[in-house]
This record gives sequence, C-alpha cells and structure tokens, in this order.
Amino acid sequence: MRLKDFFTTDSVSLDLTSTSKDDLLSELVALLDLDAKSEAVLFKTLKRRENLGSTGIGKGIAIPHCRSLVVNRLRLAYGRKPDGVDFNAIDSQPVHNLFLIVAPPLEVSNQYLPVLGKIAQFAKDPDVPARLASISSPAEFLALLDEKAP
Repeated sequence: MRLKDFFTTDSVSLDLTSTSKDDLLSELVALLDLDAKSEAVLFKTLKRRENLGSTGIGKGIAIPHCRSLVVNRLRLAYGRKPDGVDFNAIDSQPVHNLFLIVAPPLEVSNQYLPVLGKIAQFAKDPDVPARLASISSPAEFLALLDEKAP
C-alpha cells in the first residue's frame, strides 16, 4: 500500500483560501468531487468528528477523517493553507497542511486505519513540513509522498 496511490492531482490543492476551520473542511470535501448532497453529509460528519477532538496533530498538520456512506471506497485529499489557520491543534499552532481521509463504514480492504497511521508517520518526518511548504505543484506533492511514504 503506497500513500501516493490514494491521491490524484485533482484531489490536491496547494492554495486553500478559507480562513476558518469549517470553511477549510468544506474546501477539502470539495476536492473529492462529490455531488452537493453528499458533500453536505460528509461535512456534517467531519464536523461531528472534530467536535469529539481536533484532528490537528501538531507541527502544522491536521488529518480530518471519518467513515461515511457517501463514498464507496477509501478517498483522500490534501490541502495546503500557506498562511495557516486556527484548527484547535494539540500544540495550539496554526495548521498549514490538511490530509482528508474518508472511508465507507464497511470497507473490505480495511485500509482506513493503516492509511491514517501512514499519514501520521509521514507527517512526523522532521523535514516533511518544510518540504510541503516548498512544493509548487500537485505532481511534486505526489513525488514527495512516493519518496517519504513508499
């Protein structure tokens, strides 16, 4: 299982424009290219998950995640907010990099938790935050994943 294989260039945005946590979640959900009703359901599910505790894991990284019937397979998206936004992260620092993970409630491949763990591990690599800040295209993001999370 390679992280890169779960992303497409269309599911990567290097210039998120939102200035609030809720709007950022909406922007990330939009990267999955779902219909409007599915986007609304997914947003509400992610909000409920965030109310349980922030998915901001520190070092400028958040990994919002949930299970939802609006997807029929594991779906991922990545967004970068160069200015950062308050995400109520565990280290109280602004979040710049967001990895969205959505999986169906019953997933035959059972990749949801392993992928979540792999992204957390990738994010903990000391030079990843700086590398993420310097990439200039979705293709560079995919190459970084290939290099650091094979």
